[in-house]
Amino acid sequence: MIAFLVRLAIAGAALYALGGIIAFVQSILFGSEHPPVGTAQLGFRGTGLVEVYNAREREALRVANAIPPSVPYAGDEGPKAGTVYENLRVLGDVGSGEFTRLMVNMTTWVSPGEGCAACHDLENFAADTLYTKVVARRMLEMVRHINSNWTAHVGETGVTCYTCHRGQLVPPNVWFENPGPLQAGGLARGPVGQNHPAPQVGTSALPHDPFTRFLARDDEIRVQSTAPMRRSDWLSIQDAEWTYALMMNFSQALGVNCDYCHNSRSFADWSQSPPQRVTAWHGIRMVRDLNANYLLPLGEVFPAHRLGPALGDPPKVNCATCHNGVFKPLFGVAMVEDFPELRGDGTK
Repeated sequence: MIAFLVRLAIAGAALYALGGIIAFVQSILFGSEHPPVGTAQLGFRGTGLVEVYNAREREALRVANAIPPSVPYAGDEGPKAGTVYENLRVLGDVGSGEFTRLMVNMTTWVSPGEGCAACHDLENFAADTLYTKVVARRMLEMVRHINSNWTAHVGETGVTCYTCHRGQLVPPNVWFENPGPLQAGGLARGPVGQNHPAPQVGTSALPHDPFTRFLARDDEIRVQSTAPMRRSDWLSIQDAEWTYALMMNFSQALGVNCDYCHNSRSFADWSQSPPQRVTAWHGIRMVRDLNANYLLPLGEVFPAHRLGPALGDPPKVNCATCHNGVFKPLFGVAMVEDFPELRGDGTK
């Protein structure tokens, strides 16, 4: 009997070891990057500026980022839209023909299934019956604001509704304030947002909501203090972890590694960083501007089912909202060139 139990124990240990080996092999085969993996030199040799990418995945991204066909430009002749249509508070300075053409294209960009009914009361197009129309009006103002006042980030490429929406009424990449799981109080309180692997930070154990403090607020995005022993400039290890969480999300959002914006031999040194870091600096401030002045105020407009778990918290934007996993949204296709009315701040 004892010998049988010993043999059983040995067999059990062998099966356990075999299971461990299988799990290890699976992690190597399926948990790593599949080939082919390529590299691109972004700076001089030896400067630590190399971009790593997967050609197979990049090709799939190109397919996913193909832009839909649009109705050709109608010109700006004829009466202005503001003199033809009622209750037109945005784009009234655009020719009525071009305004109609834009509305047709917007249904492709935002609501190809619902059509005009996604934003309009079909019995009275001029009425603000639906909350989606009120939101869409504000979003049009936001698009024009980006294309005119944030060229330091979007350049001449600009944005349209399709940049974020991709044919969906709700953009696929928006975020809400994330309170995380319930925690005990006092000495039993757990880490602040850590050790709860979340997809937005690469399933790491870093804080799972880096957006609220850095993109809804304007907390310093820093890893280390700039001067020793100066309390006013002191940053904790936890502050660094929040920053790393945001950087992980940036990497996912743009489909790049750290070397796209930083020199790996000196991450903090701006003089050794590529130009993309300056573009990203402006992008962070643009996102904060959009969240603070366009999206957070819409918390009073959205219905409860469109809000996040925090009271009155509306959907907000981060880098992924426009980039969708690509270093340049839509691989740099300048859709706004075909829609000049989406530049400028005119609302008359």
